[in-house]
Amino acid sequence: MRQFGLIGFPLSHSFSKRYFSDKFERETISDAVYNNFEIPSISEFPAIVQNTENLKGMNVTIPYKQEVMKYMDKLDKSAAFVGAVNVIKIDKDKKTTGYNSDYYGFMESLKRFLPDNRINIKALILGTGGAAKAVEAALKTMNIEYKYVSRNGTGTILSYEQLTVSVLEEHELIINTSPIGMYPNIDACPNLNYEALNGSHYLFDLIYNPEITLFMQKGVSKGANVKNGLEMLHLQAEKAWEIWNE
Repeated sequence: MRQFGLIGFPLSHSFSKRYFSDKFERETISDAVYNNFEIPSISEFPAIVQNTENLKGMNVTIPYKQEVMKYMDKLDKSAAFVGAVNVIKIDKDKKTTGYNSDYYGFMESLKRFLPDNRINIKALILGTGGAAKAVEAALKTMNIEYKYVSRNGTGTILSYEQLTVSVLEEHELIINTSPIGMYPNIDACPNLNYEALNGSHYLFDLIYNPEITLFMQKGVSKGANVKNGLEMLHLQAEKAWEIWNE
């Protein structure tokens, strides 16, 4: 039986186990199983690789997408470009190769979200973690100008307090890559001036649980276009399966 799994902490928010278990049943893939490995420290990762029989591949979620890179025997060009790993392929000698399918999943989902005439749109990336790295790489590929936003603005990174009405008017694509608003903390949202939003804004929340975050709700109330991360999850998961089976 081939084994696959997910590492992260915590994992109560993750749909990956259900997604792949449903996929295996739906596609009658009878030689594979998918498990969660909830680890409080990334230092536990090597033991999982060494001690899990027939482990062929893993997904990586918060907070380890960057930390896990130092444990890779090799990095695919996708992970090197992004600067984060969310897919790991493990060979028969237990050698690991890190990939990034978040980059692909986000870019394809964003292309489906934005109208063709919004080629000059500017973006704000909320958060600076591993998922933000994939978003940044996709925006670079699509030639979309962007700025980072975090709680503590430094240098080129804006703080939430610096998001004035004029900044929000100039940046009509706002992407939440932070876990703010993710289950079970569904009453939280990024600290924006939502009153400055309108029908020209596009709010993309990488969170998919809950399906409609407070960030998205507040955007909708001002006429903004919104999308969650579920399609991105599906796209990156299918890309991961493709990588594991190459």
